Amino acid sequence: MKLPVRILLGLLCAALVLAAPFALSAPNMLEDAQWELIDILDADESGLLSFLIPSAAAEVVEEESTYSLPVDKSAGMQPNPALFTEDGYEDASIRVQLETREGDKDVIWRIAWIEIASPTQLRTAYFGKNVKSDKTDYISRLAPKMNAVIAINGDNYGQEKAKHSFVVRMGEVRQKKLNKLKDILIIDENGDFHIFLNSAGADTFEKDTGHTIVNAFMFGPALVKEGEAVSLKREYDFNPNGRQPRVAIGQLDRLSYVIVVADNAKGLNTVGVTHQELAQFMHELGCQQAYNLDGGNSSIMLYNGKMVNNKVGQERDVTDMIYFATAVPPEEWEQ
Repeated sequence: MKLPVRILLGLLCAALVLAAPFALSAPNMLEDAQWELIDILDADESGLLSFLIPSAAAEVVEEESTYSLPVDKSAGMQPNPALFTEDGYEDASIRVQLETREGDKDVIWRIAWIEIASPTQLRTAYFGKNVKSDKTDYISRLAPKMNAVIAINGDNYGQEKAKHSFVVRMGEVRQKKLNKLKDILIIDENGDFHIFLNSAGADTFEKDTGHTIVNAFMFGPALVKEGEAVSLKREYDFNPNGRQPRVAIGQLDRLSYVIVVADNAKGLNTVGVTHQELAQFMHELGCQQAYNLDGGNSSIMLYNGKMVNNKVGQERDVTDMIYFATAVPPEEWEQ
């Protein structure tokens, strides 16, 4: 880090420290400052800020370890209804910001920017009694039961009838078989995304890295890998070059994510984007890793239990969903 930048960051930290007494009398200001400080500390490669304000760094670590959820198929904490707005939801453990952008050819981009305090708040759920079940239902029924702040459809793994599939949900393994025709997304215990093109290397991930697979998806294709948009194969499954609604999830930074639905203004299933256009869009949003999920009429984004995107006809029943939950218990709502 260059000296002028260090000086500027030092002055900013000093200003935050001096402003603390005033922020204590304004909880919203304090919470905003906390998130801002977390972002600054994450970007501090030199460790200078931690040296200047070690107590602040310690508070961030302590805050992250305070809020967590069990890694299993249980629901998240109940969100505080008073904190939902049209634009998003925010408490001490999660921040969700909604955005809509108009694209070309009647495409509407539904975007949700998400930051969480613990990787356990990025969760998956399915309808069967265990992950080996192919039971399907509507996500609009499942999301409220799981206390989802925001949710999207998963990869609908129940439709994958091939003998070789790589599917894990909240640490529960359905199958870990490679399919060279598919890209795999693995999410580890830190909430970090790992992309495997043509499935290569996914089966030795835990052995090679020492990390644990919490969730794994085998739909694809991969859209962004290590900060670069992927050049997609024309023969990939699920109509890669057709224009239809699409759903994608991406990781921006540590515990920072974005979920996207390529929607359309007219509610038509024939209006949308290709895989390559979705890959480019996720790259432009700043994703370091991004992955395509089940699309078409399966495409759905639910916020506070309500549908964000224009649904084409009746909701399609699917196997699973991805959701983000708060980790703040209701007894702390007033604190």
